[in-house]
Amino acid sequence: MGTDNIVFLENLEWFDETGKELVHRLPEKGSGEIKWGAQLTVRESQVGVFFYKGKAVEAFGPGRHTLKTGNIPILTKLASLPWAMNSPLRAEMYFVNMKTFANLKWGTRDPVAFKDTELGLIRLRAFGVFNLQVVQPVLFINRLVGTQGIFTTEGIEEYLNRVIVSRFNDFMGETIDSLLNLPAKYDELSTGLSKRLQEDFSHFGLGLPQLYINSVTPPPEVQQAIDDRSRMGVFDDMNKLMQMKTAMAMEKAAQGEASGEGMGAGLGLMMPAMLAQYFAHPLAQGHSGAAPSAPPAGAQQAMAQCPDCGQSIPISSKFCPMCGHQQLVFRQCTHCGKNLTPGAKFCSRCGHPAEEKPAAKICGRCGAENLGDAKFCTQCGEKY
Repeated sequence: MGTDNIVFLENLEWFDETGKELVHRLPEKGSGEIKWGAQLTVRESQVGVFFYKGKAVEAFGPGRHTLKTGNIPILTKLASLPWAMNSPLRAEMYFVNMKTFANLKWGTRDPVAFKDTELGLIRLRAFGVFNLQVVQPVLFINRLVGTQGIFTTEGIEEYLNRVIVSRFNDFMGETIDSLLNLPAKYDELSTGLSKRLQEDFSHFGLGLPQLYINSVTPPPEVQQAIDDRSRMGVFDDMNKLMQMKTAMAMEKAAQGEASGEGMGAGLGLMMPAMLAQYFAHPLAQGHSGAAPSAPPAGAQQAMAQCPDCGQSIPISSKFCPMCGHQQLVFRQCTHCGKNLTPGAKFCSRCGHPAEEKPAAKICGRCGAENLGDAKFCTQCGEKY
């Protein structure tokens, strides 16, 4: 391959032996001199992205393909004498793994600040898992692999974890006013955070099939306040709470030997009447006879879906046959998210430079650096 191969044509293929590799490049180090007529074999769940003269020129689906470059065996070497026998027609092949990578971890490295309406400023830790899939291989390489040098799930986890934590902090600040109401909103929080992150991940050519919040951990004193509030929610008023605690104390006294068998028996007969009022509470009553509702069956996903019109299309389509929307995305505007052509200098929608990078947002209160479109500071909880 490359400078070590002068005569023979290349036969390019890749096997993911670790199961954790998102992208694999041939050659693995430096740049290559892939020759005219080289054979490319792409397997199922893979996409081959061909880079020639420094630019992505084509994405190949499963099958065998013939590559065409300006590098001719032997002749190109002779013509490359002024460049120390290195052809200036550089060519590389990126293999992108399109499978779903499951059980990736996310969490707060340091506690994030949250302004609670009842408890004041507190610091939270949150942990969970998410599944990841590459949906736009060329955009993924141009936006994430090319600039960050990330090739494995371990490398991308650390980078995306910062995005998830920032969005979690924003969504908590917009959705929940107090942690005392958090236990009843776990499902809503997971669903809303997943939808919020879909747009962020799409800018990198990534899809987020699932995201789960395993735990949101406040300080111990806040946990105790939440537990007390949850217990109080079972009872209508303090009177019933005191009745319940009295009944539990009587039960323990009835089991004690020092109280005598007669007293224990008397307390045992009194307890059903004392607990009758508690068990009459609607939350304590069972729903006998009601059949449990079956979870809705998930709709089967098509091989590919047009993000513009929603119609099912072949996964290898470059354009949607229904609406003409471009499916193979090379670049996106960092300001408005519009798909850009490979040679565009400015965005045709908002006019911003195509190579403009989103600027980080500095908190005016504590000076911490956050994502450019963050709404709450992860260090002090201040709203921008």
